[in-house]
Amino acid sequence: MEVSEAIHKAKNKEQSAFNFLLDRFWNDVYLFQLKRTLNENDAEDITIQTFSKAFDKIATYKEDYKFKTWLITISKNIHIDLIRKQKKSINNTSKDNDDHYFDIVDDSPTPEDKIITEQNLAKLLRDIKKLKPHYQEVINLRYFQELSYKEISEELNEPINNVKVKLLRAKKLLAEIIIKK
Repeated sequence: MEVSEAIHKAKNKEQSAFNFLLDRFWNDVYLFQLKRTLNENDAEDITIQTFSKAFDKIATYKEDYKFKTWLITISKNIHIDLIRKQKKSINNTSKDNDDHYFDIVDDSPTPEDKIITEQNLAKLLRDIKKLKPHYQEVINLRYFQELSYKEISEELNEPINNVKVKLLRAKKLLAEIIIKK
C-alpha cells in the first residue's frame, strides 16, 4: 500500500490504513521526540498522542504537505504544550532585581483529593470492565502493571506495533465510554 492510498483509506475510516500509517511512521515520530525529550517514556507518550490526534483529524490533512511532516508538526506542538504546562507549575516571582526565589506549587493531595481519586479509580475500573477482554488486558498490563511495550509484546506474544495499536484503540474506546456518561 502506498502512503497516499493509505491516507485516502484512513479518511474513509478503514482500520488497515491506520495500522499501515502507524507502522510506517511510528519510528520517525518516536525518534524525533526521543531527541527532543531525551526520555523514552515521554517520547512514547507524545508519539501515542500524536497518532491519536492525527487519526482524529485525518480529514483535515492536505496532500500539499508530506504526511511525515504533518505528523512531526503535530508531535512538536504537543511537546511544546507539555513544556508550557510544566512551566506553569513553577511560578517565578521576585522581590528585588538581585533577590530571586521560586515558589513551588504544592501538588500533594489533600485527604479529600485522595477520596476523590479512589472514587474516580473505582469508576474507571468499572468503565474498563465494559471493554472487550483483550483491550482490558492491554490496559491492565500497561497502566496497572506498568509494563513496557516490549514486555507487553512478549506477554501477549504479539508484535510491538500491534500492542501499540491495540492500546491506542483501547484508550479511544475507554474515552468514548467515559464521555458518554
